[in-house]
Amino acid sequence: GERLRGFQPDAVRAVATNTLRVAKNAKAFIQKAEAALGFPIEVIGGREEARLIYIGVAHAMPPARHKRLVVDIGGGSTEFVIGQKVEPLVMESLFMGCVSYSLRFFPDGKIDKKRFFDAEVAAAREIEILAHDYRAFGWTEAVASSGTAKAVADILEINGLNPDGGPGISREGLDKLKAQLIRAGSAAGLKFEGLRPDRAPVFAGGVAILSAVLSTLGITRMTYAEGALR
Repeated sequence: GERLRGFQPDAVRAVATNTLRVAKNAKAFIQKAEAALGFPIEVIGGREEARLIYIGVAHAMPPARHKRLVVDIGGGSTEFVIGQKVEPLVMESLFMGCVSYSLRFFPDGKIDKKRFFDAEVAAAREIEILAHDYRAFGWTEAVASSGTAKAVADILEINGLNPDGGPGISREGLDKLKAQLIRAGSAAGLKFEGLRPDRAPVFAGGVAILSAVLSTLGITRMTYAEGALR
């Protein structure tokens, strides 16, 4: 609120995403939050979130004529968008995220093969809902955005896990990371440079979803984009 004081009403757009779409006390929270912020807070739907994410990604990347698939793994939802230039064309939001999946499949922080397999299968079932239509629509470049993607892309590049040692998220690199995560037994036990302590508790859930995205949609490599909803 202090940082925004003095801004004109039309210069600020405050949006709330999945957490406040599902929280039982969302109405009471938003009333207090708006009073503190000094601006209205709009709870946006999944497809509007997907639209804004795509526009953010498109403006953060070099201009391109080809179609891009953007996948954004958040805390409680994952958005899938295919667009061209700065125009989103196909949008979907699925009810799965790094926080919700970590709480559901790795509640005590421990990671093993069965838990990881169960998390991947659950994510793949969700993705199957859109997989056929998205693959038929087609894309040339696959892009990942937001926290999970940044953490994975950083770890793969810093630790040389991609087959060519380059940037981005490769299928081979992600498989190596997954194997090391299972071997470590927990994200906290994973001694990889690039994994921030605050990301560790929700890392396994995010990696499981990302792994399911690549396998279900037949993606071998994803670029990471700095831009997203913000």
